[in-house]
Amino acid sequence: MAQRADPGIPGAGRPAGTGDGSPPGQRAAGGVPRGFRGDGSPREQGGSGGDRSPGGNTDDRDAGILEVPGLRDEVDDLVAAWHAQRPDLDVEPMQVLSRISRLARHLDIARRGAFAEHGLESWEFDVLSALRRQGPPFQLTPGALLRATLVTSGTMTNRIDRLAAAGLVRREPDPRDKRGVLVTLTEQGVARADAALADLLRRERMLLAGLDGGERQQLADLMRILLAPFDADLAGVFSWRRARPRGSASGPPAPISPPGPRAAPRRAR
Repeated sequence: MAQRADPGIPGAGRPAGTGDGSPPGQRAAGGVPRGFRGDGSPREQGGSGGDRSPGGNTDDRDAGILEVPGLRDEVDDLVAAWHAQRPDLDVEPMQVLSRISRLARHLDIARRGAFAEHGLESWEFDVLSALRRQGPPFQLTPGALLRATLVTSGTMTNRIDRLAAAGLVRREPDPRDKRGVLVTLTEQGVARADAALADLLRRERMLLAGLDGGERQQLADLMRILLAPFDADLAGVFSWRRARPRGSASGPPAPISPPGPRAAPRRAR
């Protein structure tokens, strides 16, 4: 009987073919061709068996991973095509960021599949998990939820309404603020969030199956270096919003990356 792919994990349960042109039996259990690391670099032959190959030329725009036989993906073809058409441009950033973009799509499929198994949409899990991470009594103010999920106040109000109607959260008076409320997870909300998280982590482990523990840690460290400045910039924007005087005309700190084009404001009538 043919194997079925796991819902939400592209290629999971795929039969003997490796999917990258290498013959069956040439991949290790983690999905990487034998003799190669998860990042595509060859493992050193002989010795203790766990030694890594020595470093070489770091300028690998036209070499590096492309020279490793049997390990090639669509980004390699994309980069090679752009380099051939625009040799005047440095297309090396695509080696990293195009792969991040494609992995994000696979992760989105895995997330939606895991949440659907438990009757949730992605935005519902985002709110429930933000509350669940707080620990008992699983409460946050709407403003704190807004900052945790990066949505507008109107969107958050609508989401709380829908989750409350589904019996997953409830609103309670905030004892520290007579005009405020707290959003609290119900028992059903806790159970749903816990079950969806366990399913999601199982699928995420499958996405990372081609890397060993050390490679996962190295990748996480590198991604942290890339993301930390953006997180700090975002925290500065929220801090400015909380601290600015009412009616202040000054703007928030400039973001690291420039915003996209905005539509021209409508003329008042």
